[in-house]
Amino acid sequence: MANYVLVHGAWHGGWCWRFVRPLLKGHAVFTPSLTGLGDRRHLARPDIDLETHITDVVSLLEMEDLHDVVLVGHSYGGMVVTGAADRASGRIARLVYLDAFVPENGKCLLDYVVPERAARMREEGEKVGSVTPPPLSLWGVTDPMHIDFIKPREARHPYGTMVQRIKLTGAASAVPKTFIYCRSPATGSFDQFAAKYRSAPGWRFHELATGHDAMILMPERVAELLRK
Repeated sequence: MANYVLVHGAWHGGWCWRFVRPLLKGHAVFTPSLTGLGDRRHLARPDIDLETHITDVVSLLEMEDLHDVVLVGHSYGGMVVTGAADRASGRIARLVYLDAFVPENGKCLLDYVVPERAARMREEGEKVGSVTPPPLSLWGVTDPMHIDFIKPREARHPYGTMVQRIKLTGAASAVPKTFIYCRSPATGSFDQFAAKYRSAPGWRFHELATGHDAMILMPERVAELLRK
């Protein structure tokens, strides 16, 4: 039995893994919502930053005393799991980036976002402290059933998480890693990571012909890759 911790991306919550969870039957599966998002969106406040969310995940690992963890980050969740693995590397068996940011030390999320999109997010975030969810079509979500599932559950994302620079010690550098690239349609922000890790030593690479929200659009295939 493996321990899976699935960390959602921006504007999402633990709810986004609903269709993947039952497909990992027989394993311990944790799908936390980060502070201010999902079922914890009532805790939204201006001072939430990347460190808040990293602490959310590290605290879960510690409180549940989890070891040999397959730690999965989707999209923005890649920032979070990178930081969490750096602080708790001894608990992590594998890191999986599902169409996610793979930050370098000293970088923030907006350093990697498509420039014109980053500019819009920065303008809004500096004014109101949070950022509106983009159109679902950007994530490849067009089916009315999926839209009806996602739309009421989205939350504004705390801007501080997008501009705080991550601090890494390199403690998780030897942890095996997997990158799953969603190419149809590609959002534009993750092509750089696909190109970098497609053939990189120490990395497994997979490509899915689906949109960014693959855990909703193609849950069976995502679960299959997580079990590998």
